[in-house]
Amino acid sequence: MDTSLLVIGAGPYGLATAAYARHLGIETVVIGEPMGFWREHMPRGMLLRSGPDWHLDATDVHTFEAYLAERGVDPADVDPIPVDLFIEYASWFQEIVGLRVRPELVTALRRRDHGFEVDLDGGGQLSAATVVAAPGISHFTNIPHRAVAHLPEDRVTHTCFLTEVDRARDARTLIIGGRQSAFEWAALLADAGVDAVHVAYRHDTPAFAPADWHFVDPMIDQTVAVPGWFRRLSTEQRDAVANRFWAEGRLKLEPWLTPRMPEGVVHRHPHTEVTSCVELPNGDIRAELSTGQVLLVDHVVLATGYRADINSVPYLRELPDLETVDGFPVLDEHMQTSEPGLFLTGFAATRDFGPFFGFVRACPAAAQIIVPEVARSLERAASLAR
Repeated sequence: MDTSLLVIGAGPYGLATAAYARHLGIETVVIGEPMGFWREHMPRGMLLRSGPDWHLDATDVHTFEAYLAERGVDPADVDPIPVDLFIEYASWFQEIVGLRVRPELVTALRRRDHGFEVDLDGGGQLSAATVVAAPGISHFTNIPHRAVAHLPEDRVTHTCFLTEVDRARDARTLIIGGRQSAFEWAALLADAGVDAVHVAYRHDTPAFAPADWHFVDPMIDQTVAVPGWFRRLSTEQRDAVANRFWAEGRLKLEPWLTPRMPEGVVHRHPHTEVTSCVELPNGDIRAELSTGQVLLVDHVVLATGYRADINSVPYLRELPDLETVDGFPVLDEHMQTSEPGLFLTGFAATRDFGPFFGFVRACPAAAQIIVPEVARSLERAASLAR
């Protein structure tokens, strides 16, 4: 075996897990572009909804607050947190814990005797006794095909793949969706001085009010302290958790967006669906709304969120015995899949472990859940080999 543990993915969940494994003395290799999704799929100027107590360290030492303190920065001076600042923290974290990352991509993952083998995009291979995969959410974009089915690919973009404003392309933009990412992009477009932004969504306009995520802390603590805590909740209890997340994350938008969206530029269309979009001979996009209104725009942006489909992760396709339900992997109490020795974390774990695992806040908890079981698995294998 080339390594005891291979971590696929170098975003927050991958880095947190690899760092904790290294802390416990487990030989670990990390493959991926460090914070690649954050660097390549989040727009410059984006502000995070997270608090300064969100971090990557399962030992609770090398935290974001520790990073700010080392630099003499008052957390109140970086509230809300710029995305670039958190990326800088992740780089500092990686360096201070001595975590080396191989900036390659895994193209295939296969089971081999007593472990796994992966193919790398450069043509090489690696073998590992255990694997933790932290696939980024770019694999899970939700595209409302009916509304944009007739548009050329270059005229419509999911927010996951939109990172900067092009004033020519975006002069008149239609955003489909009405939650945080939709209005964040409306604000960024208005900041850049585009002519018009139309935001169309099927629900009431969310309240512009500060979100408070501290309610997740005791639930995250429970997932670590009590194996399988979330899955053992009753349907009513799980619904209550989901409703609380919905109320905090979907029914509220951050109030710092409001002054950045002048009414003459950003036009809201609540209780509205986009029924069709077609490109006209003169290059305009003609968008019809369910209200009967017709808009002429230059670009359509899909702020339509994400939907689990683990089969859309290319390197997992050669694992036919990987069990799934509703697009999610079936996980045990340690985030281990039906393929023994393969663990999946982050957004992929939210069905079995709760919606908090779609947020950075749960990164240290995921590491604390997974890594001890990896250690036990390696010890069992070593005992059998003796």
